[in-house]
This record gives sequence, structure tokens and C-alpha cells, in this order.
Amino acid sequence: MKAISRVLIALIASASALFASAGTSHAELDNELSLVDGQGRTLTVQHWDTFLNGVFPLDRNRLTREWFHSGRAKYTVAGPDADEFTGTLEMGYQIGFPWSLGVGISFSYTTPNLLLDDITPAQPLQIITPNLFPGVSFSADLGNGPGIQEVATFSVDVEGAEGGVAVSNAHGTVTGAAGGVLLRPFARLIASTGDAVTTYGEPWNMN
Repeated sequence: MKAISRVLIALIASASALFASAGTSHAELDNELSLVDGQGRTLTVQHWDTFLNGVFPLDRNRLTREWFHSGRAKYTVAGPDADEFTGTLEMGYQIGFPWSLGVGISFSYTTPNLLLDDITPAQPLQIITPNLFPGVSFSADLGNGPGIQEVATFSVDVEGAEGGVAVSNAHGTVTGAAGGVLLRPFARLIASTGDAVTTYGEPWNMN
């Protein structure tokens, strides 16, 4: 019974790329939100090209949901000293469960990464490989549900008036949750001063 009463969520980047860079053109803007911070700057965060592809689970368990996530977050800063902006850009999910079939829920996430640095017309691409980003984890007692958890799966330090972060085919699974699982993706910009703005996308049903 432990196998069906335990909820385990794992998100592992599979063929993913995470980078910070100057903004580029994109195919489709999903959502955006702006905020005027305490210094009079307008912080804008955007979600582009979000796609969560639900697939048949490899474990063939009717309580498992599996998906691949691609998308991009972009930010801009306008106003006084915009070029001196520093902060953090995040992507993640709100995860909703109608029934968790147990007393606990856990989430874990790890990823390798590539950063694109010092991009200029004369030197369009320079790849560096810093240390791996630390893993993300949480646990919560949901009883038999329902429940909602929020987790930032990607987080990168940013600076300057604009930039972005992208992921391609990050792999996610949820096991042990009865009923459908809803994922609401978000992008969040957090200034070093503590000001923050978050834009949420439409829920994706992982039935």
C-alpha cells in the first residue's frame, strides 16, 4: 500500500538548456505583467512559447503523469538606472492535485546548465559551464488532498535592463496522485531590492 499512498514528483531536465542573455525575438507571447518598484523603475516579466507536452507514462501506472516542458521567460526594466538592475529571474509551476492518496507529497528537481555569456555581434556565442545549479525540493502534508504547491524549477541571477531564460524539453513526472494534475506555469522577476513581479499562464491539464 505504500506504493500507492506515496506521492512523488520528480522534474529532471532532459536535453535542456538554461541561459541568461539579451532579449531576442520570439514566436508567441503567452502572458506578461508589469510593476513599478520602489525606485520608480518599471519591471516587466513575460512568458514566451510555453508548451507542456503530456505523454503516456513509461511506468504504465494509471496514477502517473509525465510531461516535457519547453518555454522562455524574458524581463525588461525601464526607468532610472535601469542598466544597473540586478535580481533573479525564475520559472516554475503551481501544481494542483484533486486527491493525493496519502499523507505526503514531495518534489525534487535537478538540472545541468549552459550559460551564454559576453554575446556581441563579433562574438555571437561563448559557452561557459559553471557549477550545477543546486537542486530544488519541498515536502508537504496534504492528507488525501486536494492541494496546491508552488515551486521554482529554474532560477538564474540577472543584471542589466533586459534578459531572458529558456528551457527545452525539461522532463517532469507526478506519481501517486489520483485524478487529473494541473500545472500552472509562471515567470517571476525578483529585484535585489526585494520588489517582485510574477506572471501566471493558463493551467495545463496533465490527464
